[in-house]
Amino acid sequence: MDNHILEIKNLDRVFRIGGMIFGNKIKAVDDVSIKMPSDRAWIMSVVGESGSGKTTLARMILGLLETSAGEITIDGKSIHYHMKHKKEFYRLVQPIFQNPFTAFSAKQTVESYLFETALNLGMAKDKEEAAALITETLKRVGLNYDQVKNKYPNQFSGGELQRISIARALITKPKIIVADEPVAMIDASLRMNIVNIFRFLKEEAGVSFVYITHDLSTAYYVSDYIATMYKGSMIEFGKAQDVLEKPGHPYTQLLLDSIPKVGDKWTAKDRMHMADAEKKVLSKIGCKFARRCPYATDQCYQNTPEMVTLEGEHRSLCMKHKEYKAG
Repeated sequence: MDNHILEIKNLDRVFRIGGMIFGNKIKAVDDVSIKMPSDRAWIMSVVGESGSGKTTLARMILGLLETSAGEITIDGKSIHYHMKHKKEFYRLVQPIFQNPFTAFSAKQTVESYLFETALNLGMAKDKEEAAALITETLKRVGLNYDQVKNKYPNQFSGGELQRISIARALITKPKIIVADEPVAMIDASLRMNIVNIFRFLKEEAGVSFVYITHDLSTAYYVSDYIATMYKGSMIEFGKAQDVLEKPGHPYTQLLLDSIPKVGDKWTAKDRMHMADAEKKVLSKIGCKFARRCPYATDQCYQNTPEMVTLEGEHRSLCMKHKEYKAG
């Protein structure tokens, strides 16, 4: 894998629902392929509704879930290699989870987690060196060591605790941070603070981010790339400006239309339109989005769409682009 720090190729994750005989198999991630460059830092947002497969994809990148098929390669080595060399892997890739209060035990000071990360992953040889590293890292997220020292998680706000989570991830000087809905549990007024930290770290520390979110407003603001997922499939991918200004898939357009705009009233009807009540196992034939798509034709129900390249890195899994080149 040349010039790609993250490459995902034909990735599947299958879950079995119910018993071995009468149960069903659900593809939470279905044939996803992504390549991300290694020559510069970037932020890739993975967007979609609940149940689209975003978190499952994130957990496989982090090695927390095994793949059912396909490959994940990070910094030139497969995820299977990384799982055999976990200390090396967690210096390279770090997570930030949705709820910062569940990332820290109420019985343990938050600084103890910072010291454990620094010492256990070999970033400092002793506590004195670790303290210096922690102090430097906390400054990068707008905190100082005295604000954290000897304090427990319940002594912080959600935004403060999430910044501490980011600092903990930064201690290893990772190349990639996988952030799974990192602002979902934070007050709306404080969300941009976290997102701005991501932008700062990309520019100043050279850290790349896989940013899992259902919030297209923050994704539009922070992203270099956007991958849209629907029912386990990546249905659109490309540079953020291309995807959000010229969406190539009707589902991406639906997500954009769902963002409340100043002066508009977001009605219950709009929310119902966004909701996806289809819980049953989908047919393997046809476009998964056909039942919700205003442009669906008979072929959308009868044939499975292929990913086509629209322009540059912009790709879409939609039959209305059948004149474009598959790939």
